[in-house]
Amino acid sequence: MKRVIVGGLHHESNTFNPILTGWDDIRIRRGQDLLDTIEKDSIGGIVTTLQGAGYEVLPTLIARAVPNGEWKREIYDQLKEEMLQGIRDRGNVDAICLSLHGSMRVQGMGEAEGDLLQAVRALYPDTPIITSLDMHATITDAMVASADGFVGYKCAPHTDTFEIGIHAASMVIDILEHGAHPVMEVVRIPMIVAGEQSETSVEPMKSLIQGLREVEKEKDVMAASYLLGFPWADTAPNSITVIVVTDHDQSLAKKRAKDLASRLWDRREEFCFYNETLSPRKALDACLKNIPLRAPAVISDSGDNPTAGSSGDVTNFLKLILSDREATSLDPPLLYQCFYDPLLVSKAIAEGVGASFNATIGGRFDTGASTPVEGFMTVKQVRKNWDGKGVDLALLHLQGVDLIAVSHHVGAYDPEMMRSVGIIPEELKIIVVKLGYLEPEIKAISRYSVMALTDGASNEDLPTLQYTLLPRPVYPLDTDTAASWENEE
Repeated sequence: MKRVIVGGLHHESNTFNPILTGWDDIRIRRGQDLLDTIEKDSIGGIVTTLQGAGYEVLPTLIARAVPNGEWKREIYDQLKEEMLQGIRDRGNVDAICLSLHGSMRVQGMGEAEGDLLQAVRALYPDTPIITSLDMHATITDAMVASADGFVGYKCAPHTDTFEIGIHAASMVIDILEHGAHPVMEVVRIPMIVAGEQSETSVEPMKSLIQGLREVEKEKDVMAASYLLGFPWADTAPNSITVIVVTDHDQSLAKKRAKDLASRLWDRREEFCFYNETLSPRKALDACLKNIPLRAPAVISDSGDNPTAGSSGDVTNFLKLILSDREATSLDPPLLYQCFYDPLLVSKAIAEGVGASFNATIGGRFDTGASTPVEGFMTVKQVRKNWDGKGVDLALLHLQGVDLIAVSHHVGAYDPEMMRSVGIIPEELKIIVVKLGYLEPEIKAISRYSVMALTDGASNEDLPTLQYTLLPRPVYPLDTDTAASWENEE
């Protein structure tokens, strides 16, 4: 029976967010629990496929957190050592298959994946290491030097994570059963792009991803990926990267990687916002205009999107809404989901439903982007442990607007959050979510949507960000950027 180690660390780290990711933000599955709790994520696809092939799957741990700021160094060091000890304890193994993000950062250290993979490779110099990656992975030389093959998600939003786990595990099976000897070719494209400009259901990504799938059908091609990097991380390197993995054939990998890079580079000017995207004032006006016939209307507070690593507590758009007489007079009230404010949630729970008090919301973490909003608030509903993972909610009414505050740094995309505090989202006129492109859950209830170019650590106007480490020139910050691989033999 073949023996394969599995595990991983999974986080998208926003260096513009001052919050450090801590223990309360991280969900960990260890040992047998990792095998028993199969979810629709990449590690689930890996485990299911390897077990289905009759392999002995040796679990270490999988640690994940909602995108946020960099990880606290002591937490990373502790989990890294726990994983490495779990690997050491397994003795001789046939392969290692990991689920990593690719854009995880650690306080005072920088990239996590290269450091982790180097440590794993030191333990097993000759053992195949295959890794699944998020589409927004930032590929470094240390990562490439320490693994035998990568395969990245092909869908944004990321609806194919389980399938890419299957793909990664299938590469392991090809190595162990069919004698494949993977080789990689990496081509860096000097370009950064936000996820909101690279959805895979529309052009140019739609046909570019189809091109990857066609390449993967070729004989000897094991995987082909566009890894888009993460624009809200000021790091070196940071760029779009093409990786092609083939069985034995380096020349084929190089040829296909350069071709795929040229295809994307040639279409660089086509990357744009696909949904209606407006300034905050115009976004609010557009929704107020559309609500008679197209409610609920959804506004994305894109600059403070926790699923892109922003703090989730920037208040500038809320201040604009509170200053608008029409927006604060809606029936039912405009709903804003959600503000990361554990102190306010604790107070609301302690005071109880129906209580009113003067308090502040937001502006506690990213103090450079905004300040708290103060006012007289009424507690309309509270919900403890709404998600089964310890997250408490408070529904508060402030000056004609309903606000959901949360005790933990979580994504704001799920309408079930609204329902859990008694709101029927389909009956609302305007919903504001701290989000970028609409995830399927919120998109399903929206009859009209607009993305507001708001402030925060996930600011969509990339040229306004204060990059200091990002290699230059890079498109679109520098329009005269050249593609170096096009002149190579």
